[in-house]
Amino acid sequence: MSISNTIIVEDIYKSYKKIKAVDGISLTAETGKVLGLLGPNGAGKTTLVRMLTTLLKPDSGRAYIAGVNVLKNPARVREIIGLAGQYPAVDEQLTGRENLQMVGQLYHFSRSEAKQRGNELLARFNLEDAADRPVKTYSGGMRRRLDLAASIVARPPVLLLDEPTTGLDPRTRKDLWGLIRELVQDGTTLLLTTQYLEEADVLADRIVLIDGGKVIAQGTSDELKSQLAGDIVEVTLADAKFLPQALATLAEIGLPQGNAETGTIKIAVDNGTQRLIETVRTLDGLNIAIADLTLRRPSLDDVFLTLTGKGKTDSAA
Repeated sequence: MSISNTIIVEDIYKSYKKIKAVDGISLTAETGKVLGLLGPNGAGKTTLVRMLTTLLKPDSGRAYIAGVNVLKNPARVREIIGLAGQYPAVDEQLTGRENLQMVGQLYHFSRSEAKQRGNELLARFNLEDAADRPVKTYSGGMRRRLDLAASIVARPPVLLLDEPTTGLDPRTRKDLWGLIRELVQDGTTLLLTTQYLEEADVLADRIVLIDGGKVIAQGTSDELKSQLAGDIVEVTLADAKFLPQALATLAEIGLPQGNAETGTIKIAVDNGTQRLIETVRTLDGLNIAIADLTLRRPSLDDVFLTLTGKGKTDSAA
């Protein structure tokens, strides 16, 4: 077992009746780094996190956190990890200060230690002005910050964040990204699950892409993008009703993926300039008007859509 990897998962399985929620996942998270677990809803991300945090027992496989066997010593695992889930696990009737002090006391801090640690975190997460207000009066972003603060009261070396920015507006999401970066700079090893491509691209040192409970790709963001050689032709139709006709015809150029809502088509191609010209000529020959046209390098979004096998027409394209 490598001491450079704080989280090690080996061939983990979990099924619910006939549904394989996690189907033989193996991965490692390097010490002091961010491992991004990226996948669509229902991919198995939360199930894996629940197994790593001892909340759910796998059907088979092994997992270690900081050298501790998750199945054989769950009590020790709970002592060395912090968890912030998709929904803030704070008491709405208590104030922010009371929530943090309560968590400290649950970790057997003295009353004075719990108070001091709570005050430190209120300042760090910019919650001092709201510290003595009931949490039920907090905004969604404030609750997320408080939940994240509560997860690190005991200074855990390993932190698992399960889609921590779901439902937040873009500005609040980026503020939370800044706090996550600070935790990593302090030496925390972090497993981050997300369905936001930009979030994984910005925060993760390495990314594991899962779909249908399986790992379908992993590497750095740049390594994943390099799997799509060539360029991306992206064209937006003036009228989305012509999308099916355009997709059928453009299949001669590459493998087009379309968004039925926006009328946008993406095609991964070699020799991008020539393919761009062919795309314009093809659509012009069909009398299909173009609203916008670009040629660019592949993004993590393109990798995700290609590797997860999205259909030709998809609202997430």
